Amino acid sequence: MAKVKTIDDIDLEGKKVFVRVDFNVPLDADGSVTDETRVNAALPTITELRAKGAKIILASHLGRPKGQRNEAMSLAPVAPLLAQKLGAPVLFLDDCVGENIESAVDSLQNSQVALLENLRFHEGETNNDDTFAASLAKLADVYVNDAFGTAHRAHASTYGVPSLLDEKVSGYLIAKEIEFLGEKTNDPSRPFVVILGGAKVSDKITVIDKLLDKADTIIIGGAMAYTFALANGKKVGDSLCEPDKVGLARNALLKAKQNGVKFLLPVDTLITNSLDFDAKSIGESKVTEGDIPDGWEGVDIGPETIKLYQDAISGAETILWNGPMGVFEIEESSKGTFAVAKTVATSSAVSIIGGGDSVKAINRSGHSQSVTFMSTGGGASLEFLEGKELPGVSILDHH
Repeated sequence: MAKVKTIDDIDLEGKKVFVRVDFNVPLDADGSVTDETRVNAALPTITELRAKGAKIILASHLGRPKGQRNEAMSLAPVAPLLAQKLGAPVLFLDDCVGENIESAVDSLQNSQVALLENLRFHEGETNNDDTFAASLAKLADVYVNDAFGTAHRAHASTYGVPSLLDEKVSGYLIAKEIEFLGEKTNDPSRPFVVILGGAKVSDKITVIDKLLDKADTIIIGGAMAYTFALANGKKVGDSLCEPDKVGLARNALLKAKQNGVKFLLPVDTLITNSLDFDAKSIGESKVTEGDIPDGWEGVDIGPETIKLYQDAISGAETILWNGPMGVFEIEESSKGTFAVAKTVATSSAVSIIGGGDSVKAINRSGHSQSVTFMSTGGGASLEFLEGKELPGVSILDHH
């Protein structure tokens, strides 16, 4: 399979390099960055580009300003934070296109870093407008994509710009995402255990189908499990489920049987008679092993299921986890998710956390330092695991 070229494969000294990073970070009311994960994730690539003597032009979006300038979504607060982490000044530019920006970029020295203002202040970014893409491409000699979280979108900065430049490669972050979500799951050390949670079978059914050809064991948690319970003829009370997707669930169970894949579903469930997500509380709760009665809904896997899942996970050589086991945002219904997080993190397997809520869950559980790899994508991770081409990756140069 053709591999994506990276910044290690080309000469960058003295070249103006347009780097699409993901600095879509949360800001507080004072405009301070409250979670630095995405900034930290970009550092290896930026540091290496500086070492190679490139003139670095960083570009990102933040939030959804819908083509309007909105100071609350300015990337200005990221510049001092990045400068502090790099130990070098970062020049913040108050727009991303135009003559002033072009002349500022032209005067960059080797290894100097500039950060452009929010790309989405221009509507041309999200609709991949040719003129806007050409204005961005004008700034640079080389294109680098290191924003996996937006690689599934064909926007100006992820698709339009690289299609206009001769050299277009990936940074270290995207290379790592491809290695772990691609190579390590396509040819895994076995046993390969996949843990899938979250609310909807419809969101994950394509992923389940693909992974049934690769996995040794698939573990199901979250509200998805109630659609599978329906497929097995069980009653699920008021639990969140998708009755119209029961056919898809049955097909998955059948394929698992045909492929000899162990398909583990909860054997007991924590149920409640009232769930108030906003108040972060549940009413009366109990564990049930059979049907869930009307007026009650499942909110987490039960203690026997936790044991069953822990046993299956602890024997793995490769683990892929995407989606929580229950309503982990509420303390009483977080036990299943955090038990799985701990087992995944303390196992000796290659552990891959597939983005989105699972990353939040593993961060909250306090075990994020112990996993092998945490994907920075949400939708992009799922689409990649489904085997879809990501426009922001496919446009890059390959070996």
